[in-house]
Parts: sequence; structure tokens; C-alpha cells
Amino acid sequence: MSSAYSLSRKEGWRRFVQTPPRTRPETLAPDALARLGGDARADYDEARHDWHANFGTIATPQLTAVRDELELIVASNRQDPDRVRGSAVIDGQPGLGKTTIANLFGRDFDRTTRHRHGPLTDAGDERIPVFRVGLTSHTTLRTLNKMICEFYGHPGAVRGSAAQLASYALDCVLTCDTRVGIIDDVHFIDQKSKDGLAVSNHLKWLANELPVTFIYAGVGLAERRFFEEGLSGPSVALAQTARRWTRLGVGPFTSGKDWLALIKAVEKQLVLARGRPGQLTCLSGYLFVRTGGHIGSLMTLVTRGCFKAIKTGGEQLSRELLDTVRIDEASERARVRLQAATGARAAS
Repeated sequence: MSSAYSLSRKEGWRRFVQTPPRTRPETLAPDALARLGGDARADYDEARHDWHANFGTIATPQLTAVRDELELIVASNRQDPDRVRGSAVIDGQPGLGKTTIANLFGRDFDRTTRHRHGPLTDAGDERIPVFRVGLTSHTTLRTLNKMICEFYGHPGAVRGSAAQLASYALDCVLTCDTRVGIIDDVHFIDQKSKDGLAVSNHLKWLANELPVTFIYAGVGLAERRFFEEGLSGPSVALAQTARRWTRLGVGPFTSGKDWLALIKAVEKQLVLARGRPGQLTCLSGYLFVRTGGHIGSLMTLVTRGCFKAIKTGGEQLSRELLDTVRIDEASERARVRLQAATGARAAS
């Protein structure tokens, strides 16, 4: 089992970038599985649990569309340092893969840049093409600067004023020739509070000062009028947000061919002794109602279902088994509606 690491530190990010894809375990027939004993069976089951939780990202239409837009924005940001680069913000409801899209784009950009230009800058410093941090509900101007410094492992991150930490962050980005900055969970910024206003303005300062394309990700930004703050009235200084950020929306699936294609792709990744083609696909309608078309909820349901199928010895996913698996509360409310509709049909 892999040891833990954080993408908010350069060592963890480098591991994410450099780790090769996992090897898919062999699918054993029921009789071959039964012949495994003791440690061999435990090792095989552990490998399958790891695989089902980490078998990789499926190139959904949403992911592909946003990735293409990100590539366009980053590739076209060739302005000289005295000009401001545009930023991208991935916006949508929870469980739609916004963070995954940002991280995967950053990973590929990092790999390409290192391959093309090498691990060291022209001055001999460590090349770090991408930095990534995640905001919290208590993020202030100082803590944002501190998080960026901590990503690079700057020794000054443990102390210093907000201004000093901002200077350290600037030095890190310039020294390491960073070109993309990923800032996740920007929905935590409350532009009506003192700290939120300071963080929002600081993001603009970073965009002005750093030769970096920023990629933000957040939940429900359009619904919260995040981009409209400052377009009129006393907050007019915030209007730069709407002018400089390109919003890339990520929506849930509909119960159409794209959803069915996703289910088929997931089904191909399952390593269960009694699995068969079409076993998951035939449940596509049920899975849509259970998850509301949210890929995060779907992957949680499938991952937990596979764990339970292996642990109980059933070795297959069925509606009966998936009915015993609890996931996020929003999806559980959908399950109640599904059961009520099923009961009504049975009574009619």
C-alpha cells in the first residue's frame, strides 16, 4: 500500500507527477481465486482494493473539454513580464471532478516542461514548473503566502510577516521557473469580509507580479455571484476578477450516451472473479439516480461496492449489493426518492 503524501508540498507533487500508472491486477476465475491461500489471497485482494480506488482517470467529455480550454489559455499566455496573463477558473458543483481536472492538467504540463527543459533551470536551480495550494475557510493574506512558501519548502515559511512571505513566494516562483499555479477551493474566499478582500486583492497582485498562469478551482462560484462582485457599487476594485478570469464550467452528466459510455469504461476496470461484460452497464439507470450524474459519487459507490464484493466473496456488483453501500448524503437522498418511486410502481 502506498504511503501518504500531500500535493501541497513539492515532494508530494513531484511524486504525483513522476509515479507511473498502476499495473492492473490479473482477473482470476472463481476456481483460481479459491486456490489462493493465506498471504497470497490477502496480497491479491489488497492489490485489487488499491486498483479499484486508483485505476486512473476516465477521459469524460467534461474533462476533455476543460483540458482543451486550459491548454489554450496556458499556451497563449506568452506575454512579457510587464503584461498581465489571463487566469482560468474551473467552476461547478461538488463531485464533478474540478480538482482532478486541474491536477491532471498540472501533472501533464509539469512532465512536458521537465522533459523539454530538464530538471534544472539555466541558473542551476531546481525546476518546479507547477505549484499547487488549497485554500481553507480561514485563509488570510499571510496564510496564503505561507502556503505557497511551504510548497517550495522555503525555510522562511515558519516565520515572517505577510509582506516578507509574499517576497519569499515571489523569489521561489522566479528561481524555480514556475509557469503554472494551481489554487484550489477558491470558494472559501468571502469577498465581503476583510480577510477575503485582502486575499482576493492579493491574487490579483500575484497575477500582476508573477510570470505564471493561474488555474483556480471552486464550488458554485457563478451561483454565489463570485464573478459579479465589484462590477458596480463600492466594490468596483474587484471587477478585475470578472475581466481576467475565464470561467470553465463543469456540469453533471445527463442520463444519455455519455453517461452510458462512462459506466462502460468503469466496468472495464473492475477486477472481480464473477464480473461479466454488461454487469454494471445494465445498472446505468440505477447508478444515475443513485449519484445524480456526479462522477465523484459514482466512483465512491463503485469503489466501496468492489471492496464489499471482495470482502463478502460475492465477487460481483449487483443492485442488491450496491443497495447496501452508503455514500454521500446528497446521493442518499436520491436513493430515498428512487426507493419511493419503486414502491409506488409496485403498488400500482
